[in-house]
Amino acid sequence: MPEPSPEIIAAIDVGTNSFHMVIASVSARGALRIHARAKETVRLGSSAGDIKRLSAEAMQRGVRTLKRFAADARQHKAMIRAVATSAVREAENREEFVDRVREACGIEIEVVSGIEEGRLIYVGAVHALPIVAKRAFVIDIGGGSTETVIGFQGEATYVHSAKLGHLRLSKRFFPDGKATPERIEACRQTIRGDWAPIFQTMLAYGFETSVGCSGTIMSIAAMTLARKGRRIPESLNGLRIPAKDLLGTIDLILQAETTAKREKLEGLEPKRADVILAGALILEQAILGLGLPDLTISGYALREGIVFDTANKKRDILEFHHLSRLRYQSVDHLCELYKVHRPHAEHVRNLAVRLFDDLHALHHFGDIERELLEAAALLHDVGYHIAADQHHKHSDYIIRHSSMPGFTNDEAALIATIARYHRKSHPKRKHENFMLLDADEQHVATTLAAMLRVAEGLDRRQQQIVQALKVAITDDVIDLALIAPSQIPDIEVWGAERRKGLMEEVFQRRVRLLGPVD
Repeated sequence: MPEPSPEIIAAIDVGTNSFHMVIASVSARGALRIHARAKETVRLGSSAGDIKRLSAEAMQRGVRTLKRFAADARQHKAMIRAVATSAVREAENREEFVDRVREACGIEIEVVSGIEEGRLIYVGAVHALPIVAKRAFVIDIGGGSTETVIGFQGEATYVHSAKLGHLRLSKRFFPDGKATPERIEACRQTIRGDWAPIFQTMLAYGFETSVGCSGTIMSIAAMTLARKGRRIPESLNGLRIPAKDLLGTIDLILQAETTAKREKLEGLEPKRADVILAGALILEQAILGLGLPDLTISGYALREGIVFDTANKKRDILEFHHLSRLRYQSVDHLCELYKVHRPHAEHVRNLAVRLFDDLHALHHFGDIERELLEAAALLHDVGYHIAADQHHKHSDYIIRHSSMPGFTNDEAALIATIARYHRKSHPKRKHENFMLLDADEQHVATTLAAMLRVAEGLDRRQQQIVQALKVAITDDVIDLALIAPSQIPDIEVWGAERRKGLMEEVFQRRVRLLGPVD
């Protein structure tokens, strides 16, 4: 019997220097089939320091490019997943850009942390090379940041994101393209100063093999082959280059004093000539600082990682209908770290997702929102680690400021908001973090918090006395029939009664607590 056709995914990397799209599908056996690729140099972020704001012209270029990408993706009937990196995540006006893209292109951009970006890069690299069983060091030099990862057995065990991008450093040290010894040394010092403590940590972790991704590293690899008189193949994936050969090419780049001279270097695309110098210095310091003997080139990076990650999440949701493995690991880690009372958290999770499932006819949310509710339910009490008083606000703070691999920044903010409203006041316009969400996100957070509040109230004594519940919906009433065969849940009914108001507001129906029933 033939395998069903895999879903086609259009993965878009909204980068600082350029936008990339790969349209691909993943077979049941995990093989990637590329249907189309696209790339555009957009220069979305072009600051020498922190990228404070995206210019109107840069946003216009970005929207124009994404419109074209969206049209290509829809021709292939592909689902679109767009991930934005350092330029967007640093910009104070990122929401303006995200909103403009949503309205003009129909694309919902995910703004990811540097840690999540590094994880996705590793996911891509581990599918390109036979490194899953090795402790691997992976480096990806982007326009705004450089991600360094150590991974093993398919898991990113250490990730660091540094604001050391080739475009950022070019604007700072080589704004006119001229390379003087003083500028080169100043750039080196900055890179070394930023990376020195990180390299110590990475050396302590240890690694067996080193992998390089991204256009900068591929360009230097191609230049190395040209310098050695070797043919540059169509794909550089799997090419292993000794560090001394890479350093020789980097020296050649440093000797080219102007952009015009670098444009003439064999093997280098002319449009990369104005940023290759800073990129070369970043790679140089990684090689020297970590003592890399060689570098193996990965043809896959962030965008391919997005494809595999998306396919894996959809598979997990279809198979398990609950938090995907990586997301659960992130939540589980925080539960362990902050000593969450697991029987209570897991019972509240079970009651909350039962409410979610039985109320689907009213809210019409999907599996993504279900995952957010599940995560918020498991984490709603992490704030006790700081103090019992106002612990719902402490939970919001901890979740919002924790590393959560597998979740985007926006998803983590939603989880924090849902957890924050599991008790006390309803969402209000005066609550700053709530007002940072857009209207759709506010609706999601409020609706899911309404369910979490009732579920939490039904385990008031944290003894799992209400074992389950059944939901019945009419035009005017939501009836919650409680199943509690061993004990009268009077305290739990009292707890839920106090917290049902938000659910009544959201669904415009009276909520009645009935039971208990056997």
